[in-house]
Amino acid sequence: MSSTKSPFVTHLECANCGERFDATKLAGLCTGCHKPLWVRYDLGAVGRAVTRHDVERRPPTLWRYRELLPLAEPDDAVSLGETMTPIVTASRLGARFGLANLLVKDESRLPTGSFKARGMTMAISRARELGITRVAAPTAGNAGGAMAAYAARAGMEAFVFMPDDTPIINQMECSLAGARTFLVNGLINDCGKLVRDGRDAVGWFDMSTLKEPYRIEGKKTMGLELGEQLGWRLPDVILYPTGGGTGLIGMWKAFAELEALGWIPAGHRPRLYACQSAGCAPIVQAWKAKQRFADLFPNAATIASGLRVPAAVGDFMIIDAIVASGGAAVSAPEADIEAWMRHAAGDEGLSLCPEAAVCLGALEQLCARGDVQPDERVVLFNTGASQKYPEAVKLDLPRIDPGADVNWRDARFVGRV
Repeated sequence: MSSTKSPFVTHLECANCGERFDATKLAGLCTGCHKPLWVRYDLGAVGRAVTRHDVERRPPTLWRYRELLPLAEPDDAVSLGETMTPIVTASRLGARFGLANLLVKDESRLPTGSFKARGMTMAISRARELGITRVAAPTAGNAGGAMAAYAARAGMEAFVFMPDDTPIINQMECSLAGARTFLVNGLINDCGKLVRDGRDAVGWFDMSTLKEPYRIEGKKTMGLELGEQLGWRLPDVILYPTGGGTGLIGMWKAFAELEALGWIPAGHRPRLYACQSAGCAPIVQAWKAKQRFADLFPNAATIASGLRVPAAVGDFMIIDAIVASGGAAVSAPEADIEAWMRHAAGDEGLSLCPEAAVCLGALEQLCARGDVQPDERVVLFNTGASQKYPEAVKLDLPRIDPGADVNWRDARFVGRV
């Protein structure tokens, strides 16, 4: 199938071997080396068509960056109202690390409650332009819910395959949106195999992470937005929870495009820290071993379901970005996730998902060894709403019998417990 393309898109390009592909044609992985594809733009034409001041005057949605997005007709996007997400100062939480300027970019405000909305609004919109009517994806949780919602919005048929211990909220949102949802006794890579195996027989298009080139274009809007919100000067440090890694990869691509346009100063990109749980840390292992490609992580297990990706298709893209930025890959103890969720909520009222809580565990290590300095501007991405992870927090709340006498001098009522 074919369709028109954005007037600013020039071609698709393999991230590994550099092979070029026609951007008007339906595309998955590189046909030669089977690695992911980039969308490439005529940035000179973009610069002549729009300035950053033009962008600032547009409605506050991710579609304000339309010249840097792949849709032929942005006005016909499959949208659920993708607002710009706020950056929240976290001074009390930052004080735990001795940081004067800790910021949280809260992606939980997006449709379906996570940053996955960015990728799926773009991928589903472009799929519809290319004539796709049936889509499928493996998911650790939030991607499946987002795909199901946007597919429903587009009138597409959706198939979702998820590990059987995926958070119940994610199971429910896929089913509610009408997706044919299947629980799999395995991990996300097992779900991915089912999507590949059924592709020809059922006729769906594979929307897996980095198996098509457009989800990353949606994710890169986090970087475009961050630059604009901080006055077109990027922070010193970004902490990003890393499973499949499209958010981190996309932001690094966004920074390169902004720099080429002259919208941000050259040579002032942030250090990227890919944060993983010790229960599933293939990127950390590869980075420490100075490998560009990661080995399959054995017995992957973490309550941060979005990080439970034992083999990332874009492993080399993640590591390339980390190395180029001067950052690192860091793993945090699985046992500390709940505590960091409680610290964020108790100190700041910020409901961090378990994946973002992993970033706090990583930040503790980075600050302790001096890799992040007290006066640096640090941005942590909260990639989803904590309310979607009821299994992550253990509760043992006291009960009160309304017929009993209550001792109001009890420690539970006097002072902060």
